[in-house]
Amino acid sequence: MAQPAQCGTGGGGEVTDERTPEEAAARLEAARKLFAGPVAFLKSAPELKFLPEPSAPEVAFAGRSNVGKSTLINALVNRTGLARTSNTPGRTQELNLFDVGDPLAFRLVDMPGYGFAKAPKDMVKRWKFLVNDYLRGRAVLSRVLVLVDARHGLKDVDRELMGMLNKAAVSYQLVLTKADKIKPTELAKVVAETEAESRKHVAAHPVILPTSSETGAGIAELRAAVLDAISV
Repeated sequence: MAQPAQCGTGGGGEVTDERTPEEAAARLEAARKLFAGPVAFLKSAPELKFLPEPSAPEVAFAGRSNVGKSTLINALVNRTGLARTSNTPGRTQELNLFDVGDPLAFRLVDMPGYGFAKAPKDMVKRWKFLVNDYLRGRAVLSRVLVLVDARHGLKDVDRELMGMLNKAAVSYQLVLTKADKIKPTELAKVVAETEAESRKHVAAHPVILPTSSETGAGIAELRAAVLDAISV
């Protein structure tokens, strides 16, 4: 499931590879070392005024409440329990921030999950205000990683968030979670369909990243994608 080093688009929207194998390997190793260093929970912010000073780049994680967001963050930093998981979808309605590196290199931001089938209207309203404010008012936000369950593909609520990101002119990349839960042929189809749809969105990164928190597939590539985002 590992992705080749990809860093741009050529004619006709095709993804091109501008890295040598040595450069790609060095990129993966640099990302591994970065995430192997200090990582610590900083704070939860229910409103923008509670965010820390914008002193470092931020990479945010967004996704449906049951997409496995916290589990993926824990896999990314190779630590159990750093990002809190919940059996109650949508319980956390705050921005959770994590410091990476000492000295501080960047921050990971766990955005509140969306997917509003059973959510009260006032909760939905608060979520939209918080997310809109963060997307539009955080100059250090380098990229949003939009997590999509590989078993289901893009849903309308995912497309709604993609629309918000397009309007806010925030770069984002689609990441498939739970890729180990479907057959390789089905995964390839979901990746192709997701790539085709992402090309319609100006703010979307062209490379789709399939991952599995359970098997570790795609985690190294996701770390490297985070490194790319803060290096732009």
